[in-house]
Amino acid sequence: MDVQELIRQQVTGHPVVLYMKGTPQFPQCGFSANAAQILKACGVSDFFSVNVLEDQAIREGVKAYANWPTIPQLYVNGQFVGGSDIMREMYQSGELQKLLTAAQAH
Repeated sequence: MDVQELIRQQVTGHPVVLYMKGTPQFPQCGFSANAAQILKACGVSDFFSVNVLEDQAIREGVKAYANWPTIPQLYVNGQFVGGSDIMREMYQSGELQKLLTAAQAH
């Protein structure tokens, strides 16, 4: 399967998807740790995460998929939301909580 197709299936097959370095339990970079913490702070304990350190094709492919150069990357209902900084800004404004609440209601 083509890596872009695999990524498309992952982001459309789960309401909340986080591409990160490491896992939510054992993040391997500060930005990924921050992204996982923000999701938990929003009450999202069960989200689909992909450790990009385990698959170089996905690590590079996800950057092209969203046309976004950095990881972590958050997708909600198949839509790219942003990275760690955008997540933090949206969390502080309350926007991320609303988006995630709506996503989990589907």
